[in-house]
Amino acid sequence: MDWSLRACGRKGHATYAPDEPELRERLHADTPAGEAWRCLRCGDFALGPPAGSGPADEAPIVLRGRALRDATILRLLAAERLIRAIVLLALGYGVLRFRGSQHNLRETFQRALPAAKPLERALHINLTDSAFVARIQKVLESRPHTLTLLATALFAYAALQLLEGVGLWLLKRWGEYVAAIGTSVFLPLEIHELTKKVTVLRLGALVVNVAAIAYLVWTKRLFGVRGGRVAFEKERESESLLEVEASAGQISP
Repeated sequence: MDWSLRACGRKGHATYAPDEPELRERLHADTPAGEAWRCLRCGDFALGPPAGSGPADEAPIVLRGRALRDATILRLLAAERLIRAIVLLALGYGVLRFRGSQHNLRETFQRALPAAKPLERALHINLTDSAFVARIQKVLESRPHTLTLLATALFAYAALQLLEGVGLWLLKRWGEYVAAIGTSVFLPLEIHELTKKVTVLRLGALVVNVAAIAYLVWTKRLFGVRGGRVAFEKERESESLLEVEASAGQISP
């Protein structure tokens, strides 16, 4: 997939007229249909006046090629974080609502257990002593203070996920750091859960999170990896079409 053409198809071409005469000439063309300017993103000429103009060193740095692919991946990660934040907020709200009606729910559950005896006999199962029923009873017997702490933890985790999602969606470097650190903090807990019981969901979540951390650290050069921020910015600027054209024309932008 040509990520640059895909982006231009959605957003339109990104054209720019630099003040430097030689560089301006290399990015401009006269056609029977009118003037055309070379797109900074895909490299094709687009009919019409330029979207911007000025010194070459003030030209916008447009994401191209691999940088666009990376941006798409980051926004997919951001969408996953935002969905997770919504779920956590809903769970936190549910816990608070449950805390307010905990007594009534506990009494209702206790009345429902004897009523399930015919179902137990028909299905030849023991609901009363099942692990699932035991977990429900344990939750219903939780103290209100414990439920408040649980709701607070859920809201805090949701806030972290929301912060990660916004930062990644906006392609901010701080968002990449928050996502890498925030995901890493919970890896020991995920590994601990796997030691108790291995499930496809738990194993898949661990693999996805480890892959996300490795991707962020390696491709975005976080924590000084592969030269850190300086090397990342230099790589990004080197991909600008104006930089390429300036180098080819031996013009210092």
